[in-house]
Amino acid sequence: ADWIFLMILGFIMAVFSFTMDIFVDLFTETHRWIYDLADSHVVLQYLAWVAYSLFLMCFAAGFANIVSVQAAGSGIPETKTSLRGVMLQEYFTFKTLVSKVISLTCVLGSELPVGKEGPFVHVGSVCAALLCKFMSLFSGIYKNKARNEEMLTVGCAVGIGCCFAAPIGGALFSLEVTSMFFVARNYWRGFLSATFGSFIFRLLPVWNRQEETLTALYATKYRLDFPFDLQELPIFAAMGIVCGFGGAFFVYLYGKISLFVKKQKATNSFLMKNCFLYSALVSVLISTLTFPPGFGQFMAGRLTQRDSLISFFDNRTWSNHCIVADFDHDDHLAAWKHPQANVFVILSAFVIMKFWMSALSITLPIPCGSFVPIFVIGAAFGRLVGEGLATLFPDGFNIDGHIYHIVPGAYAVIGAAALTAGVTHTISTGVIMMELTGQINYALPILISVILANMVSQSLQPSIYDTVIRIKKLPYLPMLSWGHREKYDIYVEDFMKREVRYITLNSTYRDVIKILRSGNLKTLPLVKSAESMLLLGSVERAQLLGLLMQRLQHLREENASTMPVRYKVHFQTSTEESASASTTKPLKSALKKPSVDEEEITSVYDSGLNLKKFFCSRPDIEAMEVRHPAHTNVLQKFTIEEWEEQQMDEQVNFNSCKIDPAPFQLVERTSLHKTHTMFSVLNLDYAYVTSIGRLVGVVSLKELREAIEGCMPADGVRLRPVMSTFRDRGVRGTRTETIELHQLLEHQIS
Repeated sequence: ADWIFLMILGFIMAVFSFTMDIFVDLFTETHRWIYDLADSHVVLQYLAWVAYSLFLMCFAAGFANIVSVQAAGSGIPETKTSLRGVMLQEYFTFKTLVSKVISLTCVLGSELPVGKEGPFVHVGSVCAALLCKFMSLFSGIYKNKARNEEMLTVGCAVGIGCCFAAPIGGALFSLEVTSMFFVARNYWRGFLSATFGSFIFRLLPVWNRQEETLTALYATKYRLDFPFDLQELPIFAAMGIVCGFGGAFFVYLYGKISLFVKKQKATNSFLMKNCFLYSALVSVLISTLTFPPGFGQFMAGRLTQRDSLISFFDNRTWSNHCIVADFDHDDHLAAWKHPQANVFVILSAFVIMKFWMSALSITLPIPCGSFVPIFVIGAAFGRLVGEGLATLFPDGFNIDGHIYHIVPGAYAVIGAAALTAGVTHTISTGVIMMELTGQINYALPILISVILANMVSQSLQPSIYDTVIRIKKLPYLPMLSWGHREKYDIYVEDFMKREVRYITLNSTYRDVIKILRSGNLKTLPLVKSAESMLLLGSVERAQLLGLLMQRLQHLREENASTMPVRYKVHFQTSTEESASASTTKPLKSALKKPSVDEEEITSVYDSGLNLKKFFCSRPDIEAMEVRHPAHTNVLQKFTIEEWEEQQMDEQVNFNSCKIDPAPFQLVERTSLHKTHTMFSVLNLDYAYVTSIGRLVGVVSLKELREAIEGCMPADGVRLRPVMSTFRDRGVRGTRTETIELHQLLEHQIS
């Protein structure tokens, strides 16, 4: 079943990617055609250039926010959060898929400097989730919820594979970005699906007679006998360091723009609440600056991102040959010529302008990614360095009587991989770049620059995905810095929540109703008594609702058969019955919340207990207590009379309730590092804290995250969240990791 599932997923994603590329090319060709029609007048050209992009942008923003607002943004941060354990179900629906695909196609057609990769990773995860639901009709194994969540990782891998035809890089990227601890059994699944998807993605253009055979997406023609000289390795390393600083600055700039719009109340209400206005203003601004007869002539405004990459990866040297004389007007390189400016001015203007444009564009409420624009900016920077070296050393390198000229296109490949690595904090970008260009000969320079870029960037800023998680305040557990253990010399007892709602063996039905109304917790601890607080297990909310439903059924039967008339309980099963019972007293509801229906309770019993998504996720109670079409109110409203009051105070019988006898537990003295590791490896959302079996508290992702990051600012989040120190414990130095036995017993007894 897995092999069939993985191949179907790869095929679907390949078709999506190929179809989307066709429509994007159609949109861009239409844009050029309309622009060329107004060739006689500059004002008409400007209006055609701006209006076309404005229309597609407004349509994309409106469609995404009307159909499914979850389609906005990259989607990788939400997928990463869901794979962490807090499943964001609304991000993996069919509406989100439709909204994401259609809106993303229009956004890419408007030629805004955003990418396809991030949203397509989200699309792959949505397809994997929907395909699991479909396959569950034929195979019971796909009814396993935990297993289906692992399939989201496969969707991430195939999303990258179908964007860049890079299956190896896609599998590695899904390992690096989406999971803190990767399950090894998912590796072959992601690799298989990404390989099959990449194969179909590159095969479809051949079937469509667009290409002759299967090649790399951006195939290059660099020399193979002598790809680079050892003297160039320090330059490649320096490029990696510079790209590390550049990647960190890009993340910083994106965060500042996002927080600026978020903090300004007037701006937030005026722009962010009106998706059309904010998107339209940014679209007009960027289209104006890229207008070819205007400032766009200094940054190749006519070229799309794909055309720009093709020109940057070209094996010819621009600075050694006059670009005006040697390249005709039909070539991509013709856009980089200008009679008043040389290639260095044009490339510098391109890097600077595209840098802040891309950072601004990915803040819009539309489907957008940062991978491709960063690719383009890094390639432009590498091309600038390569052209400069070719100018400084026009004769290249003389090796054993053979002259080897510098290849600026290779520097563009290295710059693209390094800058992307600095923004995403991944090593797999180097592998993606090698598969994208077909250049295995430059593997060593690419990996050196990627590693150095990561070293620099990670020491300055979080990745672009972690920054989005913090700005959106998603329930994601951050990493610990193992180099500073002394900053985390604290224990669970220091940050756990001591006020815990619980039920006891002696709880009455009234107590259960009161606890269920007091919050939306999906599970409750069961203790022996309020005095001993001995933890016996945990009970799901659905189980308690099932007990109440059974109790209601029992009361209904007794009321119909054995109860005296003067104590009879009046049940209200529908609004029509309520209207007909005009002679009775006004009904006072004892239970205001409707319960799950009998089918829902049965499915909960059959599927067993799921220890995930309880305390931190705080699901909406209406989502738990759904109303079945056949039962207007399963838990019927009934009047509170003397007999009912007595029945409500009866002790709950837990014999028919499924109890988890071994909920995950921690002791008070569990260190922060151990707690973080267990939560990360087991994908926990909560854990009970016990002391010699007694329930003393509970810790969830919320408390653990706050303990790691410290207090969050009220007006936003830290862009560089240096792990904060915790409250003064009144103890100098660090605590000892060991304790004598008699001290431990005294501590527990006290």
